[in-house]
Amino acid sequence: MPVSECCNVDVVCCDADTAVTDVAGLMRKHHVGDVIVTEDQGGKKVPVGIVTDRDIVIETIALQVDVAAFTAGDLMSMPLATVPDEAGIVETLRMMRSHKVRRLPVVTSTGALFGIVTADDLINLLAMELSLMTDAIVDQPLREARLRS
Repeated sequence: MPVSECCNVDVVCCDADTAVTDVAGLMRKHHVGDVIVTEDQGGKKVPVGIVTDRDIVIETIALQVDVAAFTAGDLMSMPLATVPDEAGIVETLRMMRSHKVRRLPVVTSTGALFGIVTADDLINLLAMELSLMTDAIVDQPLREARLRS
């Protein structure tokens, strides 16, 4: 299954010059823990960085600095690891592990933002798949017993 089939296409985005307080406001409004920083490149929205709730806490609040003095561009993690929309689930998991991230923007072949996939999304998907597999394992002996009766 390509990651494009299980990613969230409603990505919360901002520009690099967005104030960190506004980024935090977007997180609160949309109930998310990250905002993708994008640039317009030839009419497409291209991801260039990511700001997480953890970035805001660790880089500003924990240091007791003025949060209002920072922009998304100041705090965003870059270079940004992304995953192609046609990548499979296992490839996506490997990328998350190798980059040590829990969130990956999903991009098209032209580099445009398509969506975002999180570790939670993949855990939920895999749990559902394992549950279906478990049902098949449990049901098989019952089915065979009915057929042989």
